[in-house]
Amino acid sequence: MDRQGDVTHFLPDLIAAAGLTTMQPLPRLPVLDIQTDSRQVRPGSLFVAYKGITADRHDFIAAAVKAGAVAVVAERPPEEPISVPLVLTDDGRRAWARLAAAWHGFPGRRLRVAGITGTDGKTTTASLLHHILSVNGVSTGLISTVRAVIGIRLLDTGLHTTTPPPSAVQALLAEMVAAGCSAAVLEATSEGLAQERLEGCEFDLAILTNVTHDHLYFHGSFAAYREAKAKLFRYLAPSARKPGTPKVAIVNADDPSAAYFSAIEADRHLTYGRAPSDLRIEDVISGSEGVRFSLTTPWGTTAVALPLLGEFNAHNATAAIAAACSWSVSLADAAEACASFPGIPGRMQVVNRGQPFAVVVDFAHTAYALEQALRALRPLTAGRLIVVFGCAGERDVLKRAPMARTAVTLADLAVFTAEDPRTEDLDSILAQMAEGARAAGAQEGRDFRLIPDRAEAIREAVSLARPGDSVILCGKGHEQSMCYGREERPWDEVTAAISALASLGYG
Repeated sequence: MDRQGDVTHFLPDLIAAAGLTTMQPLPRLPVLDIQTDSRQVRPGSLFVAYKGITADRHDFIAAAVKAGAVAVVAERPPEEPISVPLVLTDDGRRAWARLAAAWHGFPGRRLRVAGITGTDGKTTTASLLHHILSVNGVSTGLISTVRAVIGIRLLDTGLHTTTPPPSAVQALLAEMVAAGCSAAVLEATSEGLAQERLEGCEFDLAILTNVTHDHLYFHGSFAAYREAKAKLFRYLAPSARKPGTPKVAIVNADDPSAAYFSAIEADRHLTYGRAPSDLRIEDVISGSEGVRFSLTTPWGTTAVALPLLGEFNAHNATAAIAAACSWSVSLADAAEACASFPGIPGRMQVVNRGQPFAVVVDFAHTAYALEQALRALRPLTAGRLIVVFGCAGERDVLKRAPMARTAVTLADLAVFTAEDPRTEDLDSILAQMAEGARAAGAQEGRDFRLIPDRAEAIREAVSLARPGDSVILCGKGHEQSMCYGREERPWDEVTAAISALASLGYG
């Protein structure tokens, strides 16, 4: 993290701005950057220590001081005394986020900031809201797990889906301010929220898409997972107040956790869905050209046409419309903007190379998302529905059997394959999936196949497809790598699909 423009940051000012307290006055030393990795420390760095998932940064305080750190922020004193000022905090991650915000001059205070969380639909909803606002003349930045958008600049946000670290988030928000943006839309993952990466973003609006079984390998329980997502809503009340911008909470009324999130303090609460709600979705028609529905809202009633496959996208569009209207976009203009939405890489993305069957790439990586994707394609499929997917290693083991059951129940053929096995044995992962499929009455060879190599699995699926069939590739979506062991190998699902189709003579 470098200097904010030409501003020189001094240690006492930075610590005070971040809301940290000290027992003794701090020397007025210039701080050149903020680091949490002792290997990146240089003379003039401020080192922040916290207990990480795989390493405890406190173990590297001495190394950071030796490398030239001018001060240390930590959750506990080091075992050996250090020669530089020490600032203690109860949460090193939160301190890091606050320091990052202070370093960049609290850019979230100069933007209207919306956050979107949920198990599924975050990226689509965030991208839809960004599109609606931008089309209607609101200069808006976007930070999603697919990319960041600042004006005409598109930036990669990482290999796998997670919220960037606080230093990156605050730097991106500062770039938005510098680029003249007046609003920002942030996708908020449960891990990012639990690890305080979005502390100091000064949220004005929060959206919940849904909460289903996922990420329990990290959170430990569904209750902890849900509470991590609730943190986004808990940010609303204490965040900075901006003129004419109330704190708004928008919750999916069809989700079982709706009441839990709606009970969190906000100036205005809005619900949406098919259930009785503030924004009521009705008369949904899902077809090959997208989804159409009628929407009754506090701002009136309108028809919405969205060029995205899947009835579930009516919910994503409605959440985005609710947010846009809360920020003074008219209902008619918000609905009209939905019709021109260009889509998102890896989200129900159609791959057409002239073949007589459909090929779709989607990010669905939970049982619920897989179910929604398969149900979306079933009425559009005259023949068989074939699905290719895997379950990630070192992630939620308990979703493997339910995903397999969902696949063999709703698809005509499921091909189980690799999806970021990491250090787990891929054959063991596939065996767990096969066990779940058999428990649903499926038979290997007839209803499902095990093909560890993902490229081979995709080739097999498209080679089996006949005119009128649909093949959907789930779990990787937009991601540009596959993790084996600790190695990230290049991977692009759309490219793999195109290659498989080319081997059959298409395109």
